Amino acid sequence: MSNSKLLIYSLAIIATIAGSAHLAANFFDFNLIYSETVNYWFYIINDLSLIYIIIPFFFIELIRYGVIKKLGKDVVLDSVANVITFGAFLIVEYGLGLLAVTKLYFWIHNNFSLPHLPLNIVTVFCAILLADFAYYWDHRMMHRIGIGWATHTVHHSSEHFNMSVAYRFGPLDAVFPLLFSLPIVMLGFDPILILLSEVFVQVFQTLLHTEIIGKLPKPIEKIFNTPSHHRVHHGSNRQYWDKNYAGILIIWDRMLGTFEPEVEKVVYGISEPLNSVNPFKVFLHGLYRFYKRLITVKGFKNKLLLFIKPPDWSPSDK
Repeated sequence: MSNSKLLIYSLAIIATIAGSAHLAANFFDFNLIYSETVNYWFYIINDLSLIYIIIPFFFIELIRYGVIKKLGKDVVLDSVANVITFGAFLIVEYGLGLLAVTKLYFWIHNNFSLPHLPLNIVTVFCAILLADFAYYWDHRMMHRIGIGWATHTVHHSSEHFNMSVAYRFGPLDAVFPLLFSLPIVMLGFDPILILLSEVFVQVFQTLLHTEIIGKLPKPIEKIFNTPSHHRVHHGSNRQYWDKNYAGILIIWDRMLGTFEPEVEKVVYGISEPLNSVNPFKVFLHGLYRFYKRLITVKGFKNKLLLFIKPPDWSPSDK
């Protein structure tokens, strides 16, 4: 799909969702929802899911590994490395300043925003849709520009596929979403609602990192992202590269030309294997490889282009 069509389709999707929220706010009388109620339900869905879904399911996956005789040292150490990278990611995120980010959201909301939208069932639903669409483009960008892949390659470098891999984050993974979530705040949505919606998209993504669940009924596979679709996304098979970027809804990939069904058995990992479960090497290998390319490439312009060109670009490309 051409860049112009991508832009037109994307703007049309954003305008439709945001326009629906403003239309509902101005012409329909939906019951308001208290912010405490919104926070409470997102707390149940987002935060507590770690206790009642993710950790129990991960233990089921470990049992499965044992049954199929794949519960070896490599799987265990890989899972440990995943958790450690998540801890390092949180340190970076707090280092950026969650409070500062929140203040930035509110500053934009108060100074550069469309009329503020109330909290009701329509605006909550539209905020989740927009957060999901923003995730699609954030995810796609991290695959298609050099500095994005330098951090996101961490997530793809595991040769296993289980829920611990969902927590395998790169050093800059907290930075790129800001580029896509701040415009949503400018559309009039409550900043905290946007942040909670983004976490919800991430939690949904976590549940997709499993081999236990096969293909789901066709209507679900047509509309929603599923473990089958996300296995494709993690495939190092050539036909699976840069496919299925979706968070919750796979319809974004279907509409924008990046969908690929799971047919051939998925081989997990990256084209240049890491071959290590050392958590520090896992966390930093993408930036290190990017740095090595940066100092090797000649010319200041080419060095700058490495940041924004596709990961496999080289100055000899025409």
